[in-house]
Amino acid sequence: MNMNPTMKMTRLTLTSARRFAAALFALAFFCSFLPTLSRAADTRFKVSLPASARQPATGRVFVIVSKIDNPEPRLQVGSWRSRAELLGRDADIGPGQSATLDQLTPGFPLKTVRELPPGDYYVQAVFNVYTRFQRSDGYTILGHMDQWEGQQFNKSAGNLYSDVRRFHLDPLSGYEIQLSLNHTIAAEPMPADTQYVKHIKIQSKLLTQFWGQPIYLGATVLLPEGYDAHAAAHYPVVYEQGHFNLRPPLGFSTEPPPAGTPLRENRLTGIDLYERWKGANFPRMIAVTFQHPTIYFDDSYAVNSANNGPYGDAIMTELIPYVEEHFRIIRQPYARVLTGGSTGGWESLALQVFHPDFFGGTWTGYPDPVDFTRYGMVDAYNDVNAFVAPGFDAPGPERPMSRSPEGQVETTNRQLSQLEDVLGSHGRSGQQLEAWEAVYGPVGADGYPKPLWDKQTGKIDPQVALYMRDHGYDLRYYLEQNWPVIGPRLVGKIHVFCGDMDNFYLNLAVYRLEDFLKSKGTPHYGGSFEYGRPMKGHGWTPLNQSEMLKVMADHISRNAPAGADNSWKY
Repeated sequence: MNMNPTMKMTRLTLTSARRFAAALFALAFFCSFLPTLSRAADTRFKVSLPASARQPATGRVFVIVSKIDNPEPRLQVGSWRSRAELLGRDADIGPGQSATLDQLTPGFPLKTVRELPPGDYYVQAVFNVYTRFQRSDGYTILGHMDQWEGQQFNKSAGNLYSDVRRFHLDPLSGYEIQLSLNHTIAAEPMPADTQYVKHIKIQSKLLTQFWGQPIYLGATVLLPEGYDAHAAAHYPVVYEQGHFNLRPPLGFSTEPPPAGTPLRENRLTGIDLYERWKGANFPRMIAVTFQHPTIYFDDSYAVNSANNGPYGDAIMTELIPYVEEHFRIIRQPYARVLTGGSTGGWESLALQVFHPDFFGGTWTGYPDPVDFTRYGMVDAYNDVNAFVAPGFDAPGPERPMSRSPEGQVETTNRQLSQLEDVLGSHGRSGQQLEAWEAVYGPVGADGYPKPLWDKQTGKIDPQVALYMRDHGYDLRYYLEQNWPVIGPRLVGKIHVFCGDMDNFYLNLAVYRLEDFLKSKGTPHYGGSFEYGRPMKGHGWTPLNQSEMLKVMADHISRNAPAGADNSWKY
């Protein structure tokens, strides 16, 4: 049917009117939801300090949200493996006052609590208390004073926490959760001394002067069988390096492990080592671990650094002399050997390299990066970004930070950086990346460690990388620059082992260290490298503790000078 012009115009007008009405209806429908959308952003946790508190709290406040309450939420976090949601921000809270954490507060593993699915959750708050440090280098900073727990904010004596409470959280409905910091974490008692195990804790003059607060060093000493009965005997010593703990060296224990305790390949249980330790043909040696937590990590890496202060000098001139004066140790280089894995691996190698005439050899396992061209998967000197694989623009393949021995990526540099951003500002997360920056890197203009890469973007600062290299922390580079002088003093003293599928890609830097050492013909380094294959991950060792101690004892005997003290061979 044909329409005349008037009919067509009328039809078009009606159609336009209907469309306009539909648009008005849609707008009205959308506006009806505006209050709900507004409330979706109104998600708050208000963490208060009781009015009865004696003093204000300065530090970092956390809220933990978890689907489970065993263990309580505060004990579920602090690692990139945690699946509990963690929020954190710096805060100053006076008695009776509160700090607010909301959808804009950085989170991990989710970036914001808005991403939490609606549901029932257990919620808890923790406050990491900071101390004011007026350092001798002129900087004044705030940081957590370690309470001999190893920079674990959720377990540190004096930190505050709330009750665990259960709530239904729905970001669409919005919520405001009130939490009171009505508990204080109690101090854990020091382990008691036994026949075999002794504990030392001394105030360091050097570190106290640097930090402007009392700073302590410690050691746990494992004595050989017959130590008391053979009062005239003196013993070689193995200095074992590693993360902060107060347990006996080498995993030693006189008690069986709890049922179901996993045991790494080629490791003895503590009680199995004890049975060998007291055997008639076992090497009689003293073993010592150090305790040297810092403001930034549970361990100083046993070297001097701009951010941590003179920990290397304090260990070498205060702690070791104290140990060797109070126990019958043969105070000669040939009788001092080193071992350690991971962090302790880097330390054991660094102590041997930086003090080639003081120690007689190191058995170093799966060390933290010993060549910064392989800082994990990152080339610190040539790469532009730590988050994205080289040759790609963002978004590109993510740089892994950890993998399983089968190669499955478990976390990335971006994810670990996100966690560190939540745990602490200004390098105060107490986690691995910022621990390295505190040890290896320069002091920033604000007095805190200057980061190697931006925790939000992954952009690498090449000046920080060069500082790390030129101040000796890249151990392969240091050896290369100083080999004519120190090489002859290290012959036969460097022994390194690592799994071929180290979970943190640490084998990549070890390969480069091996290539360098084996390339030096004058003098030949005379040590060894061993790799677990196939698919051996972080923590692999070719020998158990008993076997390694026998290798060390043989090494000490072979290198002992004529007329050396042999009273330990009973």
